[in-house]
Amino acid sequence: MESPDRILTPYCTVDDSIERQLRPRIMAEYIGQKKVVTNITIAIEAARARSEALDHVLFYGPPGLGKTTLATVIASEMGVNIRTTSGPTIEKRGDLAALLTNLEPHDVLFIDEIHRLHPSIEEILYPAMEDFTLDLIIGEGPSARSVRIDLPHFTLVGATTRLGLLTAPLRARFGIVHRLDFYQEDEIRSIVRQSARLLGVEATVEGIAQIARRARGTPRIANRLLKRVRDFVQVRAEGRIDGPGAMAAFELLEVDENGMDDVTRHLLCTIVEKFDGGPVGINTLAAATGEEKDTIEDIFEPYLIQQGFLERTPRGRQATLQAYRYLKKDVPPDAAANQKKLF
Repeated sequence: MESPDRILTPYCTVDDSIERQLRPRIMAEYIGQKKVVTNITIAIEAARARSEALDHVLFYGPPGLGKTTLATVIASEMGVNIRTTSGPTIEKRGDLAALLTNLEPHDVLFIDEIHRLHPSIEEILYPAMEDFTLDLIIGEGPSARSVRIDLPHFTLVGATTRLGLLTAPLRARFGIVHRLDFYQEDEIRSIVRQSARLLGVEATVEGIAQIARRARGTPRIANRLLKRVRDFVQVRAEGRIDGPGAMAAFELLEVDENGMDDVTRHLLCTIVEKFDGGPVGINTLAAATGEEKDTIEDIFEPYLIQQGFLERTPRGRQATLQAYRYLKKDVPPDAAANQKKLF
């Protein structure tokens, strides 16, 4: 079994290669994000009717919610090819120029973690996105000359977990911008049911519910948990995912019904026990737990806030009364008074 902190990370890991086989390929197969799917479907149908490229699209939101999947589905629905890259891998202007000049009309260029593009790379993207031209400098010194290359009309699909780090000029060039939110539990159950069918594993309603309850509203985590439970019941049970089998697997993985593992509980306990429930600054919290600041902000906080265990205040992070009840800790009188002020 993998360590729980790895299982519940919403970021892609090397163990997620099979997860790509479970992703939907057309809009009809996509579960959840109804408003986003409806708006994108309308835009695609309109673009196809006009025989035009789809407007540039930006998806933002927590990791693991389907931004990459939606980019693939867009290309499939448009009937075009997709080229995939990420912001950190584009190090030189020539790297981006090679990608752009190899695109066919209406193709999709998907850039993950687009907020991590180097500023000099962004400068090339501006005319490429707006005028579909590529300006290059050939040579050096007095003999250098500028060359303009016409590009086919293409669609840039960008994905980011940190919208605030995206520069305003780049953000303004996207015609379609959508935020992806955490999924409802019934949507996660549908995803787990569909994935179980694709994996060829039998799963009962209660077994699916046990997995969905712990998935933190994130399809990537749900599919990862499904695979771990499948392994468990194959070895320790009869290969059928039912309620008792799933619960036994999660007991071994130390993942409770709230989707909390040892790492997340440790973070919450640190705020409650070492800092009297807070507020505590993010840098202090990172030092006390040994976790990176970005890890706390991107992985732990969104879920804890979503579950009502944590509050962000101007003075720092603060545990809620619900967090005290979850940890079975007595609520100090001053903490109760602070919560009344917050709410």
